[in-house]
Amino acid sequence: MDNLSEALKKLKITSTDSTADSLEGCLDCLLQALAQNKFMRNPCVDAGLIPPLVQLLNCKDQEVLLQTGRALGNICYDSHTLQSQLINMGVIPTLVKLLGIHCQNAALTEMCLVAFGNLAELESSKEQFAYTNIAEELVKLFKKQIEHDKKEMIFEVLAPLAENDVIKLQLVEAGLVECLLEIVQKTVDSDKEDDIAELKTASDLMVLLLLGDESMQKLFEGGKGSVFQRVLSWIPSNSHQLQLAGALAIANFARNDGNCIHMVDNGIVQKLMDLLDRHVEDGNVTVQHAALSALRNLAIPVVNKAKMLSAGVAEAVLKFLRSEMPPVQFKLLGTLRMLIDAQAEAAEQLGKNVKLVERLVEWCEAKDHAGVMGESNRLLSALIRHSKSKDVIRTIVQSGGIKHLVTMATSEHVIMQNEALVALALIAALELVTAEKDLENAQLVQILHRLLSDDRSAPEIKYNSMVLICALIGSEPLQKEVQSMAFLEVISKLRSHENKTVAQQASLTEQRLAVES
Repeated sequence: MDNLSEALKKLKITSTDSTADSLEGCLDCLLQALAQNKFMRNPCVDAGLIPPLVQLLNCKDQEVLLQTGRALGNICYDSHTLQSQLINMGVIPTLVKLLGIHCQNAALTEMCLVAFGNLAELESSKEQFAYTNIAEELVKLFKKQIEHDKKEMIFEVLAPLAENDVIKLQLVEAGLVECLLEIVQKTVDSDKEDDIAELKTASDLMVLLLLGDESMQKLFEGGKGSVFQRVLSWIPSNSHQLQLAGALAIANFARNDGNCIHMVDNGIVQKLMDLLDRHVEDGNVTVQHAALSALRNLAIPVVNKAKMLSAGVAEAVLKFLRSEMPPVQFKLLGTLRMLIDAQAEAAEQLGKNVKLVERLVEWCEAKDHAGVMGESNRLLSALIRHSKSKDVIRTIVQSGGIKHLVTMATSEHVIMQNEALVALALIAALELVTAEKDLENAQLVQILHRLLSDDRSAPEIKYNSMVLICALIGSEPLQKEVQSMAFLEVISKLRSHENKTVAQQASLTEQRLAVES
C-alpha cells in the first residue's frame, strides 16, 4: 500500500512533467504495486489516477505509452464501469491513432490489441470504433502477420467489432475478406492444430461479415462476385467446417428475393441437397442445420417454391424426419412450411404423408422446445390451409392433430391464432362429421366464446371466430354447445365494433344463430 501511495503521488506530480525517465519510473512503480495486489485498483480510481493516465496516451515516448497502456489495462481489467469511463474519455480514437503511428513497435501494438479486445466487448464502444479507421489499421496489421498467435490476437479484436454493421462494411472495404479467403486456401488441407483453428476462425468471421445487409450485398455482386463463387466452392468440400461455413454463407446471401431467385436459377439447390445427402446417416448436426437454413431462406420467394419442389427439396428434407435434434427439427419444419405456401399439390402430398403428420403431432407436444412446438403447429395448419383437402384433414384427425390446432387458437401470437382458426374453419366446412368428436373434446366452442368475449382479441381473430361458429353449428352436438353458451349476447355487442368487417360478420352470425335456435 505504501508503494502504491508513493507511486500515485509521484505520478500526479510528474504527469505534467516533460521528463520521460521520471514518468517511466513512476509507471513502473505503479505496475509493480498493481501486480502485487489486484485489490489496489480501487485506490487508484479513488485517487483520480485515470484522467492523468489517459492524458499520458498523448505522450510521444514509446516506453511511457507502453507502461501507461498497461497500467490502464490493469486498473480497468474486467470492470465494464471503468472501461465505459475510458470510452467516454475518448480513449478509443487515441489508441487507434497510436496503432497506426507505432505499428512497427511489437509491444505497443500488442498493448493496443489487448485494449481493443477488452473495450470491443462493450456495445457502447462499437459506435466510437466505427468513427475511426480501425478496420483499415487492423487489416493492414493482419496482412503483415506470419505467426499464428499474432493472427489469433487480431482475430479476437475483429470478431466483436464485426458484430457492428458499419464496421462489417468497413472491414470488407479494407480487404479483410481477401485475407480470410487466403487463410482458408492455405489451411484447408492441413491437419496441424493451429491451422485447423485458423481455418475455423477465418471461415466463421467470413460468415459474420455476411450478416450485414450492405457488406453481404457488396460481396454478392449480383451473384457474379469472386467471393460468392469461392464460398460456393466450400459446400462440396471434405472439411465439415467449410461445409458449415459455406451453407451458413448461402443462408446469409439468401436474405432478399433477388439473391434467392438468382441462386436457385443457378443451381445452388442441388449443391445444398448433395451436402444434406452426405449428412443423413449420423451426420454433422451443425451442417444439417445450416443447409436446412439456407434452403428455408431460398424457398421464401414465390417463384422459387415450385422450382425447389420440382428439384426434390421436400423429399431431401423429409429424410431428416427421424432427427432427435431440436435445431434440425426446427429448420426442417420451417423449410417445409415455406415450400408449401400457396402450393396446393405439394401441401396435399405432404399432408397425406402419415409418417410426417404423426411426427408433427408428436412435436406439437415438445414443451421443452417452444420453437419446434410452434413450427409443428404452424405446419399442421398450413397443410390444411394450402391443400384444402379432405384427405389431408382426415389424416390429421386420425393422427390426433385436432386438439393441437384448437390449442394453437389460444396462442399469444396473433398470426398463429389466425392460422389455427382458418384451418379449423376449413375442417368444419369440409370434414365436420369426421372431426366433430375431437373438436368437442378439445373444447373449441368454449375457446371461441372466450376469444369473442375478450376485448383484447384482434379484429381478425374475432372475425374468423365468428366464421368458425357459423360452420360448427352444422354439427348437432356442437350446435347444442353454442346454444348453451349465450353466444348471441356476445355477438350482438360486436355489431357496433369499430372494424366494419367484424361488425358485418357479427350481423351475419347473429342472423345465422337466430335461425338455428
